[in-house]
Amino acid sequence: MERELVSSSAIVSVGYDADAMILELEFESGRLYQYFDLPSSVYEEFRAAGSLGGYFNRNIRDHYLCTEL
Repeated sequence: MERELVSSSAIVSVGYDADAMILELEFESGRLYQYFDLPSSVYEEFRAAGSLGGYFNRNIRDHYLCTEL
């Protein structure tokens, strides 16, 4: 999945596959995760958030099945 760099203190890059509904996040730690069954509306809200890390912590982490790559 292709990711783009983002401006965040916690997240380095973000990718999203709308057909598969998979969000891929690379964190400052170097860890890479995929989050499954994430609706495009949540992805759009995430990308528009003033704080990507804050939105992630409130609305994605612990809400969607994920795996570390």
